[in-house]
Amino acid sequence: MPAPAPSSASETAAVPRPRRGTQAAARIADLPRIEEPREVAPADARELSRAFFRRLHELPEGTPEHRYVRNTLIEMNASLVQYAVRRFRGRGDADDIEDIVQVGTIGLIKAIDRFDPTRENEFATLAMPYITGEIKRHFRDTSWAVRVPRRLQELRIDMAKAKEHLTTTLDRSPTVADLAGHLGLAEEDVIEGLVAANGHTSGSLDAPHTAHAEGGDASADGHTLADVMGEEEPALERVEDIQTLAPLLEQLTDRERRMLRMRFGQELTQAQIGSALGISQMQVSRLLTRLLAHLRASMLEDPVPEEQTPRPA
Repeated sequence: MPAPAPSSASETAAVPRPRRGTQAAARIADLPRIEEPREVAPADARELSRAFFRRLHELPEGTPEHRYVRNTLIEMNASLVQYAVRRFRGRGDADDIEDIVQVGTIGLIKAIDRFDPTRENEFATLAMPYITGEIKRHFRDTSWAVRVPRRLQELRIDMAKAKEHLTTTLDRSPTVADLAGHLGLAEEDVIEGLVAANGHTSGSLDAPHTAHAEGGDASADGHTLADVMGEEEPALERVEDIQTLAPLLEQLTDRERRMLRMRFGQELTQAQIGSALGISQMQVSRLLTRLLAHLRASMLEDPVPEEQTPRPA
């Protein structure tokens, strides 16, 4: 049954007004000329729609008469869109309401084009699923800050319902294991859904950072989210290099480790190292070149079991 016509003038204006047919088109279509289809009472609109639907399926598409009948049906049943939109007001901004009405009207038009009056069903019974379906699809495709697969979008809705149910049943917040058991999923799938749910909304990096700690709110310190976000540490790669190099150094002889310590730790010259070790500067240069080449090559090799690691000669 068509819902009551919207009371807000702005809501009514949001629905696109199809071009009305001429008086001649109404006469040839053998239907009454309706000057203001949106102002027809719901009961009258239901009865008139039945007559218009029967005539719509008899008229050839593309004719002025067909356009008149179809456009009048859209306007007479526009209140169905307004009725459906009320259910979704809390899910969007006030500025988006016109977009939602436009999307709902697309569903109304699809329902009009696919309605079969010979089955003697109420048009509203078919139209409402089409209208709400288009609106839900609109939210699914546009409301996520980060695009995620549809299965994860649907999983987020299922998890929200499961959380509400389990919180009431268990009298506590459900764990990942609780959600997995309730939904019949693996814990890895639940974790993936929880991570994907973070993409539903986003925050500005310029927004104030709120630190929740004992003693009050520290959001007045002037810091933004960008100020407290972590960043890549340039020296982090050195840690990995050191961890890789350490076992290689243990495989060297005492003399080789001493030579490296004097060159890179004490920063002695090759001549000073040669004097301390009783060898020439040329020998020091060759030994250092061979050692460094061996260490570089070993660090780039795939790791092998410790007992198979060759020791330098």
